[in-house]
Amino acid sequence: MIKCDLHTHSTASDGRYSPSEVVKKAFERGVKYLALTDHDTVSGIEEANAEAEKLDIHFIPGVELSTTYKGETVHILGYFKGDDYKNPDLNHFLEDLKTKRIERAHEIVRRLKKFNDIEIDVNDVLKNGKDTIARPHIAKAIMDAGYNYTKEYIFDNFIGDHCPAYVPANKLDAEFKPMADKLAASKKEIDDKIVASRKKVEAKIAALQKDAPRLRQAEIQKRQDEITKFGSDEEAALNKLMEEQDKKVAEFQELNEKRQTEERGKLLESIQVATNNLAKAKGYTYVLDANSVVFAVDGKDITEEVLKSIPATEKAAPAKTEEKK
Repeated sequence: MIKCDLHTHSTASDGRYSPSEVVKKAFERGVKYLALTDHDTVSGIEEANAEAEKLDIHFIPGVELSTTYKGETVHILGYFKGDDYKNPDLNHFLEDLKTKRIERAHEIVRRLKKFNDIEIDVNDVLKNGKDTIARPHIAKAIMDAGYNYTKEYIFDNFIGDHCPAYVPANKLDAEFKPMADKLAASKKEIDDKIVASRKKVEAKIAALQKDAPRLRQAEIQKRQDEITKFGSDEEAALNKLMEEQDKKVAEFQELNEKRQTEERGKLLESIQVATNNLAKAKGYTYVLDANSVVFAVDGKDITEEVLKSIPATEKAAPAKTEEKK
């Protein structure tokens, strides 16, 4: 029997061991075929591959990408042939994901303080991760800060998918990405045309300057007029393209804002329904936004109870609510 492990993580993302240590651990357990599939990064592949060559392990470079499908988070494993993992477009994409993960960590840290009175330094979170910052790094920062919680408890109560501090992937990203990519490609095409147009005009001017000593003044003037007209026609055509591009961008932004408003409205409606149902079930007389209450006796925070009754696909962190019985 040949042992294979095609799904491993290292400290390049949320693993416990460095890429080379992962390979060594696999070797010790008799693994012959090994893939390193860190979350949203390929930065550990070189180190792992070098160690695999020393230990005569068949190494397969890979990656685990996060996306959403029908409102649910989905992780997709990908495997590379040869050095395809060095593809510039792929690495640019992964760098963008890295930035978004850091932004997400900042927001989770902010929400932990707001909703759970847990205060940690986001820099401690970033130190726990190498390239891909994930929730396990946040859990470790919480424990390192002296809070007496286990990793499992932190996920179940603070940063799990149904908790107030959880920051979900923006499902509108996938919806609007094709449109955004198309606009970006169109913008690049226009920029390339502008550069090409300038070069054409400059080439005509250079040719005229070269020919001028053997031309009569009338011929020089004629060619100057032709260059001027050519430049004006080119500029008019490019201006038309830029106006069309600006119009498409404005339409895209308007549609994006409209969809954001729609999704926000759905979320608020879900929160309202969940709050109403909870209030009826518990026999509450009033449910108030905690941010609007100056003072209350016998107040109870029901935020988590409300969140648990909202469908996971619509969940986000609303303002705290308090009941007054």
